[in-house]
Amino acid sequence: MAKIPTAAIAATGLLGGYGAARWSGRRELGGAVLAVAGAAAAVQWKKQSGPATAAALTGLYVAAFGGSHPLAKKIGAWPSVFAVTGVVAAASALAPSK
Repeated sequence: MAKIPTAAIAATGLLGGYGAARWSGRRELGGAVLAVAGAAAAVQWKKQSGPATAAALTGLYVAAFGGSHPLAKKIGAWPSVFAVTGVVAAASALAPSK
């Protein structure tokens, strides 16, 4: 079975989480999407890059989610989500492999 790139998993969590919350009106649904994708990405990051890199990328993922909120007040919701998603996806794609 083909492995999905971790950058795509993380991007799905951030973009999909916001989209699910916005379009359903249920923040907890967005949180569930965010959490499931984040957990899946963390497992892959640990396998591919080791526990230290996985912890750093997971921390970045959570920080991006949190940071998107104040950023959204300055540039708008979707631009904010796209910006933080780009940072996390790029970091994930550039993470060293074991």
